[in-house]
Amino acid sequence: MNLWKSSLSVVASSLSVLAVSTLVNAAEPKVDYQKELPAAPEGQATFEPPQEQHIPDNQYGDMVRQGRDLFVNTQQLRGKNVFNGQNCVNCHLDAGRLASSAPMWAAFGMYPAYRGKNDKVNTLSERIQGCFTYSMNGIPPESGDGTLVAIEAYFHWLSTGAPINQALPGRGYATLEKPEGGYDRERGGKLYTEQCAVCHGDDGNGQQVAGQIVFPPLWGDGAYNWGAGMHRVNTAAGFIKANMPLGKPNSLSDQDAWDLAAFVNSHERPQDPRRRSQDSLDSTAKTFHNHDGFYGKELDGKRMGDHDNYGENPEAASKKPQNVVSTAN
Repeated sequence: MNLWKSSLSVVASSLSVLAVSTLVNAAEPKVDYQKELPAAPEGQATFEPPQEQHIPDNQYGDMVRQGRDLFVNTQQLRGKNVFNGQNCVNCHLDAGRLASSAPMWAAFGMYPAYRGKNDKVNTLSERIQGCFTYSMNGIPPESGDGTLVAIEAYFHWLSTGAPINQALPGRGYATLEKPEGGYDRERGGKLYTEQCAVCHGDDGNGQQVAGQIVFPPLWGDGAYNWGAGMHRVNTAAGFIKANMPLGKPNSLSDQDAWDLAAFVNSHERPQDPRRRSQDSLDSTAKTFHNHDGFYGKELDGKRMGDHDNYGENPEAASKKPQNVVSTAN
């Protein structure tokens, strides 16, 4: 009898452990929403996109030109699809042509593709919609909307002669090894004053001339939100290294690029739209921000991202935004 009771006790204990384990596992994210795209192949970029004077003089060419205009002046969609001070060309220099600045000719042929960020195979349209949601802190155009068609047409034309489904050197941003000693916001702040403030302002609000944004805001309501890829310190470091200061690419050391990226991205910005699909700041940080970034971390006595400020975006303040993954189910 005692042996039988002892056996029952062991079974009960085992079931309890299994139940607790199951609950813990159920609470863990089932998908790696943090997974980044693979690095570009090594080597010098050799692909050359066509020149603008070669855009054809027909209906297709008209759509390409419209897409280019939207790409370099996305602010014309301000208040409709864009709710910050960004243009596509701010992160994709030379109108999306420049290697190691996430050029569009290297992106077009790689879609459709799986993205961990929303755990699905994305069409190019969906990828662009994601940029509106996060980098533009905006409301993405509907699929088939003329804005998306025009931007895709421009990407299609830029990729004339590029292979399909083959990663090309120059794709995305440079990949930098994290410094052995880490990165330092204070060093980055000094570098920012010396190298960046002349264009982006001491307060990070960028610059306007005659009402037109010429240098984009880097933090605050006019910047990319906490869900944009550029808020990752490693992503921003790669962009800065290969492209900044403007006109002086690769003039900064890797350490300088990391320090600058840390300084810029340690400032507040509009809330991550995915926060509305989560129960707390903790769950948002755990699910989406377990990487080189400051979201959810305490800096100078304040926890970054601990606010309800979604910037100018009226949709984010009233309902769950489009193109945002939910982990509720």
